[in-house]
Amino acid sequence: MENATSASLLAQSRLPNTNAASLYTAVYKTEITAIYIANNTGSGVAYRVHHDQAGTTYDESNALYFDVTLAANTTTVITNGEIGTNITIEPTDSIGIRSATGDALTFSLYGIVAAAR
Repeated sequence: MENATSASLLAQSRLPNTNAASLYTAVYKTEITAIYIANNTGSGVAYRVHHDQAGTTYDESNALYFDVTLAANTTTVITNGEIGTNITIEPTDSIGIRSATGDALTFSLYGIVAAAR
C-alpha cells in the first residue's frame, strides 16, 4: 500500500434483517480508511462493526464497535484519518456488520487494496 494516495469504495450494504453479515473480505492486504454508516430512518438504531481474522464469526471477541446507537437521520464516519494510520487487514480477514433494525442502516467501506504481486 505504499504510494497510495486515495481510497475507493470497496463494499456497501444495507442489511435487510438483524443478522450479522460480512461487509468485506480481503483478497489482498487492505487498509480500511473509512466506514460510513448512514441512518435514514426516524429512530435511533444500534450497530456493530467487527474485524475477524481469517473468518466470519462476528461476536464480542472481535468487535470494534458494539451496540453503538446512531441517531435518526444521521451519518457517522469511522476513521483514523491519515492514510497509513488506519486498520490494515490481511487476506481472508473480514469486516462484519450488524444493524439492530433491518433495512435501516447503510454501511459503506472505503479502503486501499495492496497491489497483487
